[in-house]
Amino acid sequence: MINRKIISLSLITAALLSANEIELPKISIESTTITEVSQNAQLSADLAQALSSSAPSIDMNRRSGIANDIYIRGQKRDNISVDVDGTKVCGACINRMDPPISHIVTNQIEEVEVVEGPYDVENFGTLSGGLKITTKKPTEELKGEVNFGLGSWGYKKIGASFSGGTERIRALLNFSHESSGQYEDGDGNTIAEQIDQAILDGAAPAATAYQAKYHDIEAYTKKSVMTKIYIKTLEDQELRLSYTGNRSDDVLYGNSKMDAAYDDSNIYSIEYNIDNLTNNYKNLNIQYYYSDVDHPMDTKFRVSGKTNYQTNHLKTSMQGVKLKNSFELDSYKFLLGLDGTRRTWEGEKYGTDATTGVENAHVVSLTHTQTENKAIFAKAEKSFGDLKIETGARFDSTEITPDDPSKSANDYSALSANIMTTYTLSAQNKIFLGIGSSSRVPDARELYLGTPQIGNENLKQTKNREIDLGYEATYESFTLKAKTFYSMLEDYIYYTKSTNSFNNINASVYGAELSGSIYVTDALVISMGASYKVGKKDDVAAGVDEDLADIAPLRGNISLDYEYMNNSIATLEMQASDNWDKIDSDNGEQKLSGWSIYNAKIKHTLDKHVQISVGVNNIFDKTYAASNTYADLILLTAGADTMLLNEPGRYFYTNLTFKF
Repeated sequence: MINRKIISLSLITAALLSANEIELPKISIESTTITEVSQNAQLSADLAQALSSSAPSIDMNRRSGIANDIYIRGQKRDNISVDVDGTKVCGACINRMDPPISHIVTNQIEEVEVVEGPYDVENFGTLSGGLKITTKKPTEELKGEVNFGLGSWGYKKIGASFSGGTERIRALLNFSHESSGQYEDGDGNTIAEQIDQAILDGAAPAATAYQAKYHDIEAYTKKSVMTKIYIKTLEDQELRLSYTGNRSDDVLYGNSKMDAAYDDSNIYSIEYNIDNLTNNYKNLNIQYYYSDVDHPMDTKFRVSGKTNYQTNHLKTSMQGVKLKNSFELDSYKFLLGLDGTRRTWEGEKYGTDATTGVENAHVVSLTHTQTENKAIFAKAEKSFGDLKIETGARFDSTEITPDDPSKSANDYSALSANIMTTYTLSAQNKIFLGIGSSSRVPDARELYLGTPQIGNENLKQTKNREIDLGYEATYESFTLKAKTFYSMLEDYIYYTKSTNSFNNINASVYGAELSGSIYVTDALVISMGASYKVGKKDDVAAGVDEDLADIAPLRGNISLDYEYMNNSIATLEMQASDNWDKIDSDNGEQKLSGWSIYNAKIKHTLDKHVQISVGVNNIFDKTYAASNTYADLILLTAGADTMLLNEPGRYFYTNLTFKF
């Protein structure tokens, strides 16, 4: 029988059909928690693809076969925060080739909480939403899992996870290796051939084509490792040590001017946790972490780099310390904390002789910049019968200091606060109302970049004031979840093509998300979900496009799951999008046609140790683009035209998992 808790209130079948096979057993009315992320994640390490198939508030921005980015309600980059086990890792690329979520792979993950709106005071910069990623923890019991994946276009993956220990010491080791050739769109064009076609269509310069000897190279190779050691020092006290490493090589970015030579990242964490200090003092947690990313991108594979190729080598690091105290007074629950982070970001560019390997003089592309944040935050929770009230506040003080003496330093301070109320109408029905205000400071790219985009040293921090309203129904025969929001963005940091720079504008974003399931029988479930949003600039001048960029149109899916035997499910699904015609034409976006694709999959459990899945996505080999071309990304452009990157065409895959 299909577990109704596992299939409820989600786009579960979209996830089951994807290569990542995500299930959503736990969703609160205020946020979305995606669990069992790694259960069968054999065919793609790409977390962006997994998330966009699992939460209606998330859209994916296609950049490559791997390392894609996400939007939460049309917001990306620094407008959303990413937390990994309490740590932060930042992308080094100014062109977003290595977004934070690309440094964690799906088979490392236990669950992901999607925060929708300004309702996270524990993390710096949660303007319009964020992700809280929890990776696997070591167990005392000896456990292991090995998985193998194969797919179209030469996709290959092997991954494994082992955990075990004693009551005193537990350890975990997780690793994966995957590679793939270039995917083909519905017309049968590889990434390289999509560029060739764009050149013929006048949407890309001829010099951006791949050289003949590189035309059919693999799209990427990605290796990841995660290890953890938990040591019980005293009763209810634990020392937690962890390391995560990611190594990606020769990642092709079809509609960008450069490819990633490599992308190396490291995340180190040391954490001390104490539970039950007293009857009221529930938890004390202190954590220090350090992360770094090394990211050179170049034109080595392109025609423009045949004799001398250009490199832009960027590096970033983040270190932080956080102290959290949880306690109860009467029936109130409190969390008090201190948070401090220091990020560095820098880049240099140079040319290299393709024959001799001799490098030309190095020139600064992004001045070494330090962003230091100090914050205090607090949360409180109290239930009054059927009414639960949660509130939070955070005060940030931020200093941004460039090494270049010709550029000015910037200081920012901000108070963020929110209140979330949930009222239980009955055992089956709940409603919630949230009101929040948050902010985020500009980053070094937006302030100090010199080329190809020009930073603005006078940028103000962005403020978001938002209201959210939601309803949830859970019955034996169906579940339903509906959410709506209205976000008012003051001094929103926005790239303007006409000035080739970043500016502060005022804007608003509003929309709704709907998801649910109908339990036709114990073995048959229909699931569906949809999202719709609108973004508008405020007080625009005559002749200026008022539509905000990156706001995807109405999208949704409907699917059918049939559990033909215990823990074995066959799935059919349709995913669809409306025409993307509300665009910021002033800033590089273009109208995209609506699309629909159909997927099928069977997940078969042989016994408690072995599971096999086979499936096909985009059954009818549809050619379509789901990501637009807002000019804040540096994409291939010829004249007024910008190259679109199509989504993959028909994709066959299979994976095999062994557990003990």
